[in-house]
Amino acid sequence: MRFSIWRLTARIVFIIFMLLIMIGPIIGIVIWSFAKIWYWPSPLPQEFTLRYWSEVFRQGRVLNSLVLSVVVALLTVAFSILLAIPAAYGFARYRLPFERILLLLFLMPQAFPQLPVFINLASIFGRLGLRGNIWGIILAHTMASLVFSLWIITATFKSIPVEFEQAAQNLGASRFKVFRTITFPLAIPGIIAGAIYVFLWSMGEFTAAFFIGAPFIQTAPVLMYTSSMGYNLQIASVIAIILVIPSLIFMILIERFLKAEYIAGLGG
Repeated sequence: MRFSIWRLTARIVFIIFMLLIMIGPIIGIVIWSFAKIWYWPSPLPQEFTLRYWSEVFRQGRVLNSLVLSVVVALLTVAFSILLAIPAAYGFARYRLPFERILLLLFLMPQAFPQLPVFINLASIFGRLGLRGNIWGIILAHTMASLVFSLWIITATFKSIPVEFEQAAQNLGASRFKVFRTITFPLAIPGIIAGAIYVFLWSMGEFTAAFFIGAPFIQTAPVLMYTSSMGYNLQIASVIAIILVIPSLIFMILIERFLKAEYIAGLGG
């Protein structure tokens, strides 16, 4: 009996500990967004206020930065997926020379520390006229996020039995028709998973947006960072919460689309 009580206690402590790790920082951000005065070691603010929420919505630059982040993320998803689909199909279906080396090359921008990579990229983009505009940020995000979409979609294409394509070709279908009617529909869940990952990464990306977009382009993560540097934690917390909303909406819409796709597949 004593052993069971200890086990139950240990489980409860472990669950509380894991919850604190997972949602503790989020709870802290939410509380900070309503805190007027909050001194250590009090667990809650001494005074609450809605002032910082009203300030954020009164300042047009916050909403402008948020809209800009969504536009950058959506265009990054579009370019990344368009580039990844043919490349992933090639890696999955053909024996390419130096295949592993090529896949590792796509991983290189993520393997190195992001700061020196994007500082050097900003220098190159400055010579090409891509620094200080939205297209420079989109191109940098596409280059850096391509590895996520490529690896996920390549694994998806490899999971689709090649016998399906061979059977359709034996019945007279062209390669393009086989891809359009069989391979691509079966790969849609993997493509959507890649799109979600790229969107979430782009929405929260700071380093490339800061070094390539400065001083004219200010995405929501850059605005949040500059607010934090000015020790305005309340404004930074409000921006962080607002920044999550587009990602949640995007994920809910994609999830509904994904479920519809599964249902259509079951019915077909």
